[in-house]
Amino acid sequence: MTDPDATPSPPPGDGADDRPPEGTAAGAPTAALVESLDLLRARLGAMRLPLETPGVAAARTDLHQAVDQLDDYLLPRLRSERAPLLVVVGGSTGAGKSTLVNSLLGEPVSAPGVLRPTTRAPVLVHHPLDARWFTTDRVLPGLARVTSASPDGRTAGADGAPGRAPAEGAAALRLVASDALPQGLALLDAPDVDSVETANRELAAQLLGAADLWLFVTTAARYADAVPWDLLGQAARRRAQVAIVLDRVDPGAEVVADDLRRMTAEHGLGDARVFVLGEAAEQGPGALVDGLLPEAAVAEVATWLSGLGGDPEARARVIAATRDGVVDDLVRRAVALAETADGQEVADARLRDAVRRYHAEALTQVEAATSDGALLRGEVLARWQDFVGTGEFFRAVEAGVGRARDALVRFFRGRPKEAPQVEQAIAHGLESVILDAAEQAAERTYAAWRGDGAGAALLDGLDLARVPAALRTEVAEQIRGWQEDVLSLVREQGESRRGTARAVSFGVNALGVSLMVIVFASTAGLTGAEIGIAGGTAVVAQKLLEAVFGDEAVRRLAAQAKERLNGRLDAVLRGQAARYTAQLDALGTQDTGADGVRAAAHRVAAAARAERAARSVPDEGATRPWNGGLLRGAGRLRPPDGPARGAPDEEVVRREEDAGRQGWWSRWRSRDRGAEGAE
Repeated sequence: MTDPDATPSPPPGDGADDRPPEGTAAGAPTAALVESLDLLRARLGAMRLPLETPGVAAARTDLHQAVDQLDDYLLPRLRSERAPLLVVVGGSTGAGKSTLVNSLLGEPVSAPGVLRPTTRAPVLVHHPLDARWFTTDRVLPGLARVTSASPDGRTAGADGAPGRAPAEGAAALRLVASDALPQGLALLDAPDVDSVETANRELAAQLLGAADLWLFVTTAARYADAVPWDLLGQAARRRAQVAIVLDRVDPGAEVVADDLRRMTAEHGLGDARVFVLGEAAEQGPGALVDGLLPEAAVAEVATWLSGLGGDPEARARVIAATRDGVVDDLVRRAVALAETADGQEVADARLRDAVRRYHAEALTQVEAATSDGALLRGEVLARWQDFVGTGEFFRAVEAGVGRARDALVRFFRGRPKEAPQVEQAIAHGLESVILDAAEQAAERTYAAWRGDGAGAALLDGLDLARVPAALRTEVAEQIRGWQEDVLSLVREQGESRRGTARAVSFGVNALGVSLMVIVFASTAGLTGAEIGIAGGTAVVAQKLLEAVFGDEAVRRLAAQAKERLNGRLDAVLRGQAARYTAQLDALGTQDTGADGVRAAAHRVAAAARAERAARSVPDEGATRPWNGGLLRGAGRLRPPDGPARGAPDEEVVRREEDAGRQGWWSRWRSRDRGAEGAE
């Protein structure tokens, strides 16, 4: 049915993409728009929204749909302006989508209803000369291609050679060539938008998102269903071109069509065409014949679609309107997604702050307990008194620095075992303080995260409410390391002063224990208010060290020992905090890329404005050669009170002229008049 005088649209690779698109003054603005969309695609592809923040579920769906629409429709369409107009036929279960497609083509290319072999293999019908537009991944690149002469399951590779069928359950696009279609027009029979299978619903939405034009099929019984109107609402938001076929309308029930038109206006689709297929067309005298509706029943839809397919200018207007709407909607979506990503960063900071705050408080708690004399009680005090509790020792301390050193040497020689006991008691007390603080930090952090929606989702399957059993071993190792630090400080101080070397050589452990005691009382020596702490324990330790090293050295040693203790405490608690922050680090929510997406969206908006400003106005009076066939029933419209006839009536012509297709109708009528003159 193809006109021999038609000028075929060049397929990809034949130079079609190297020229400026129709309706533009030059290709540079389009190239700039494509470049900006590529950047936005990359940044949206890198965006992650893993935290359960308010509205994030809808934002994740929006992100997925935005990426799909860029990949499936917008970028391919901009790179291939001359590709055929893709009309996606969608609708509810049992609405008659496949029957309509078959009836328009005059052959059963798509199995209807329960006979459909798989809704995971939507059928795309194209003119034979348009095959190369669809066998490549120009559009819907994520779907495998199979070709089939009939819906009986025989498949081949997209290039026509025997091919491997898609994996079971995988979505595939079944390509069917038909001369009944005008070149430049393709019909895609999509799965049910309300399918019980989630994968089918998602595929239907994806296919509708790749459409230049939606042909939405519904019935008089189900036209008000919520699911279809959710999708139609999305179409309105991105200004997609939509037509609606209202199927199975009982005679005299025209009020249903009026109500449908009212709903389209309320949902922002007031310009959508509404076609009515009466119930009488499928029952009684007009019942299905070989599974097809009568020509008269589909005549108006066929005439309208043939008009679009046969008129490049009308096609270009539909494509441009849908494409512009998608670009604007994509910019809006991207900005909204950037705001959601901002919320992810805020939630990340909030959760990290809870971790930091409670573990910092734990560190402060331990530092206070190791500075205010609290450790110098109980077992530590008992072991210390065992160590220094003789009159000989106290007399040695009071004897004066020079004489005390010799007395201390004699004292240390006679008491080699007691110092390690004090050291062990200090280790036990310190371990208990650290573990208690870490346990409180874990409990408080867990409670804070559990009360936060973003944090609660991260806790599932993780045991973070308590410190791990291995922490006790880690703390013990850090305490032993600190005690070795203290002994090293004492040795280094003794080696630097010749007069004290002999005393230090005999009493490193005792002097080290004394320094630990001072650390637990003060970081810079005792004050008058501290003299009574733990029965004077710290006073004795300080007097002992001053007798050996002097006042200034003792203050310096105490500060250094305290600093090293705090460093090890901080390492322990940072390790415990990392059990929480590691969950956030793995998600990368400190930098979601929100600023990059926002900047890319603004760049797309600017490029789109420049591209639209550069378009030339199509010449409405220009005559182009007819470039395709006619769908079954095209031009065969039923007048109100007469049989179907072979030319459109004046009312239909008027409607087509109002829709901007006057050029096509003029050429069509001229052909008819020319044929009559020849006869």
